[in-house]
Amino acid sequence: MTTRNRNRTRGRHLLRLLWPAKDHSAAGHRPHARQPGSGYGLRSRIAALALTALLGVSLALPPVASGAEHPWNLHLKAEAYRQAGQTHLAVPIWDGLMRAGEAAGDWNTAAIYAGYIDEYYDAIGDYENAILYYELENDYWLKDGKDWGANDIVRANQLRTTVELYATAPEDDALLRAHAPSSGSLAKFEPAYGMYVGIYSEQDSEMGNEFNKSASIYGRKHAMYLAYATYGEPFPQRYVQRAKEAGGALQIAWQPLDGLERVADDGYLRQWAKAAKAAGIPIFLRFAGEMNGDWTAWSGDAAAYIEKFRIVADAIHSEAPNVAMVWSPGDVPRYNMDRFYPGDAYVDWVGVSLYTEPYSHGNPQESMEATTPIERLDELYSLYADRKPVMLSESAVSHYTNADDKSHTDFALMNLDRLYRVMPAKYPRLKAITYFNVDLKQKESRNDYLLRDNPDMLALYKTLIADPYMLSEVKTGAKPSDATGYRSASAPFAGKTSIVPFVRIPDIWIGKLEYVLNGKTIAEQTKPPYGISLAAGQVPDGSRLELRVFNRSGTIAATKTVPLSSLVSVRIDGRTESFEQPPVIVDGSTLAPLRAIFERMGAAVTWDAATQTATARKGDKTVTLAIGQSVAYVNGQAVNLGVPARLVGGFTMAPARFVGETFGGTVTWDGDSRTVIIVRKQ
Repeated sequence: MTTRNRNRTRGRHLLRLLWPAKDHSAAGHRPHARQPGSGYGLRSRIAALALTALLGVSLALPPVASGAEHPWNLHLKAEAYRQAGQTHLAVPIWDGLMRAGEAAGDWNTAAIYAGYIDEYYDAIGDYENAILYYELENDYWLKDGKDWGANDIVRANQLRTTVELYATAPEDDALLRAHAPSSGSLAKFEPAYGMYVGIYSEQDSEMGNEFNKSASIYGRKHAMYLAYATYGEPFPQRYVQRAKEAGGALQIAWQPLDGLERVADDGYLRQWAKAAKAAGIPIFLRFAGEMNGDWTAWSGDAAAYIEKFRIVADAIHSEAPNVAMVWSPGDVPRYNMDRFYPGDAYVDWVGVSLYTEPYSHGNPQESMEATTPIERLDELYSLYADRKPVMLSESAVSHYTNADDKSHTDFALMNLDRLYRVMPAKYPRLKAITYFNVDLKQKESRNDYLLRDNPDMLALYKTLIADPYMLSEVKTGAKPSDATGYRSASAPFAGKTSIVPFVRIPDIWIGKLEYVLNGKTIAEQTKPPYGISLAAGQVPDGSRLELRVFNRSGTIAATKTVPLSSLVSVRIDGRTESFEQPPVIVDGSTLAPLRAIFERMGAAVTWDAATQTATARKGDKTVTLAIGQSVAYVNGQAVNLGVPARLVGGFTMAPARFVGETFGGTVTWDGDSRTVIIVRKQ
């Protein structure tokens, strides 16, 4: 972890010379969590307007059409309304000036007036319009070649009501595609799906660098352990030995603390690379991370950085096949990371440092409680995830702020749940998280991330990483032990599923989640981990799940309803089978894919398209069955099916009991999981 304030680049407000105070003309309204620094964009527009006014020079607004009122007069009229406490009358004027600026390509002017409007709507609690204009302001600043709207996006996200539902599902082709890169080829050490759990423990007095203690302290062996090394110093062999003892991989944050100048393809680099190969364990090498911030000795010159990263990557790739190169910027500042990207040929994994803290810059006067870790991954994920696996190379949630000796347990639990439950479900290409397990007592932001310092945090962390989706062994193509991943909750599921909600409300704090299935409340939760499990038998055809979100006042703050549907499963000799065409229920009867199950039972199947008849043979038994007929023939003897065979999705479907018993199986039905259970006779 490089020495600096984690959020120093979020931006600071410029002087509010012409806009000294927020309008509170909406009677009795007090905007929620509206503290200095809580997400407003840089307000250089204020200084620009003030300077213009002082100089008596007209704003750079579009030309005035014949008979139209001059833009400067309109601006003054809007300002008079604002000062009279009638800002709602100023808003349409500002909107008109904003649209005029947009039409003329005067993005600076458009951004200025969008900023006036978003702050007004924010102040009166009209969050939907506030979000709209915050996003417009950011867009205008970007078109003007400036990143001054970055914090407008932060504020927009803080105000956004979000309710999303994800669900676990067994591995199939669609799930594998969602987790795979666009090329289809996994990167070095990339799991097919699932997420590696990692930890930085060096400053944890109980664990230190004894990585083999992770299971006893944190409930599970971790897949990777983070260590820091300085460029120019010998390869950190002691960390390798500790990782070997723990049966894990190593993430090395390799830092050129003296700057990039001495980085060269020389004897030192080659020897270091050979030592890494000799280590004989998977290594994720994060060279010169957080290069996009101004707190590192290797930031600033993007061209020089790219040149040096490529030198290191070429040496590592040629000397150490057990090492994956990780390129890892910080999640802040926004909009500048891509200019430091070395290129796909030099990068195996893309990482990011991403911390979730109650204060900006560790300053208790600048609340960040409304910001979640979720949206802060969006920029990097949208740029690289289609072709590179993504890791949170450093991440943590602060549960205590040493600056004011204040506990933030509710904030921390809510966001730890989002980090380890929501993010893997929402971002399928996120495949590793390393938790930065440190108490920064008197350093930098002075946040306490150390899990053992908070019993509730420790207990939740243990619960979250116990999920089978979390991986404890680094191996290319690795998968969760239960062969289960995530997808949209509205996708049909088989057997059982776990619903994972992502909830964000402007009130910040979630009082209660209420799960309502087909009009009946089936569960309520007041604290993380959020989510419920459902069996297929609980979800009849046409089901709907509603999630009701209550704030701490007991008021419904948001709702979300999704259709739910479950599939019929088939288990043969204890193994759940996967079919191109799953079983279906028609008129109360379960129809199963005839060819697939007959072949699993050892029979050979042929199809006569002219007569639409399937014929199966095994030993001395022959079975024929025609589409549309409710009678099949076994060695010429008629057998009543109960319901006719039919084509579904191009597949021959017949009653499951007939299909399972014809070649010697016994068939039972598990209604809880909606599973046809077939046991073959030995």
